[in-house]
Amino acid sequence: MTSASLPAASLNLLGVDYLHVRTGDQGDLYLTRHGAPFREHLLPENWYDMAWFERNREKLIGTGTVYRVRTRPIRGCSKDLVVKWCRVGEEVPMDTFTLSKFVEAEFNSPYEEFSLVMEMRARSTQGMVRTHKPLGIYVPAKKLKLWQTGRSLSRMDQKKAKYRDVELDIYRQYILIYEWIKGVNATEAFERILPDARQRRQELIAFTDRVTNDLHRKGFRVLDTKPEHFIVRPRPDGSLLRTPGGEIAYALVDFELLERTPEREQEVTASRRAAYLQHQKNRFNDSAGKTFPGHLTPCRVMGVDYVYGHSESTQGRLWIVGCDPSLFDYFLPERWRRTPRRALSKTAQTFYTRSKDLINLVWKVSRVGERPDPEASSEARVRITEHGYNSPFEEFALALELGRRGLATTYPRAIYMTGQEAAPDAYTLDPSRYVSHRGILTPAGDPALRTDHNYITVWGFWNGSDELLATRDVEYCRGVDLLRALEDGLIDADEFTALLDRARAELAHAGFEDLNLKGTHVMLSMNPQGHLIRQESGSPALRFSNFSFLRTK
Repeated sequence: MTSASLPAASLNLLGVDYLHVRTGDQGDLYLTRHGAPFREHLLPENWYDMAWFERNREKLIGTGTVYRVRTRPIRGCSKDLVVKWCRVGEEVPMDTFTLSKFVEAEFNSPYEEFSLVMEMRARSTQGMVRTHKPLGIYVPAKKLKLWQTGRSLSRMDQKKAKYRDVELDIYRQYILIYEWIKGVNATEAFERILPDARQRRQELIAFTDRVTNDLHRKGFRVLDTKPEHFIVRPRPDGSLLRTPGGEIAYALVDFELLERTPEREQEVTASRRAAYLQHQKNRFNDSAGKTFPGHLTPCRVMGVDYVYGHSESTQGRLWIVGCDPSLFDYFLPERWRRTPRRALSKTAQTFYTRSKDLINLVWKVSRVGERPDPEASSEARVRITEHGYNSPFEEFALALELGRRGLATTYPRAIYMTGQEAAPDAYTLDPSRYVSHRGILTPAGDPALRTDHNYITVWGFWNGSDELLATRDVEYCRGVDLLRALEDGLIDADEFTALLDRARAELAHAGFEDLNLKGTHVMLSMNPQGHLIRQESGSPALRFSNFSFLRTK
């Protein structure tokens, strides 16, 4: 099988759609939408073959490893490329003044660089900053020794902690492939047209200031802006090509230290959160007519609609509640798994966090497959043990069915199957759910519930309905479970007992029972002033938040 005929998979990394091709040398090639039409040209055997590369490359000016190279002819046509060895994890060589201003500067990872360039190119406001097109990222299979890479373990760890959307291998090279732009850099061009060194220096400073301002208006900055990074185009008469406004036209060609301005960073985060709230409000709208990227698939499990896909960073699996593929990226584990968290339970792995997109979430490690050991009476203990822990799919189906029957619950958002395999303990394993779920498969035909992986359920942190938050993004309320409300003096012991009895009765009336109903399974709502939100009858409104042992009667 030739590289050109190798299968390709669609995926999204840091907001950029790629076509992922495993190359004939067992490397990885990630093609952007600009590079996909030139897939054959960009296969490594058509430009990176050692003999061809050495004969057809031209070293470009710069502190990094950058070449211009022409590809082999494909159907009679070659393509000129700029290939750059990514310096992620290496020390940034900058002058003392620049380093003092940006002491924490780090080279972008390849996927981070492409994400920023694509975002900058897409912004149509405040004029245009032209760049050469990002075509692809080639990751050769060969692994180097750490001393050969020039990378620092600590720098790579910091980069991984910041961007966990994709795997970064400290031992592999990352080669960024850009389209070649005709022209020369500004320093070289100005030397030709401005013989006077003082005038040339002043003009280059002014030109650099102009580029810096253009970038800032777009919401970006480059920490080592240099005229060598601006490509201009000489005309036949020796002058430089100009814009319709009379300014020198240029294209920016170096992005390893490109970043958003703080203002743009805040704007992006706020925009993502606002978009999330709108999509979440309409998550169950019919998927018909919606465009699903190649790496996502609509599916239905136990009556619940999901968007299913892979987590490229961890090789895990994700089921996102609803029919909207736009919600998928918000629940990639790197968006919420490593953000600061607060434990919500003394007995279970349940945590509150605020995701990188400023979304309030609660995530719980599912105990499906464990043998229950509840603190309950003998009769209840037997019933609980016979029933076993609900699977994540059962919990979500039950929560949504409760909502359909008029009982308020916390919102189920996503189910995450970890990529790392986990060996089950044969002495504590309850096989019942794996048997009953045998017929539930992923769209790829694999078992959805597996004994060799852990599962995490992700829930909305109760602070107001999706409909209200989509209309006006403020904190309408805060949830507090019955036990915490008792401990904080919001209710007394008698009201605690009465509310727990009421919760049991409401479940029974809807056709359900919680085999291990406790005060931590039911929530009350507090308004921003710290008072309990009560119904017209004066009794606090209840909201169910635990479905581990819930079942239909």
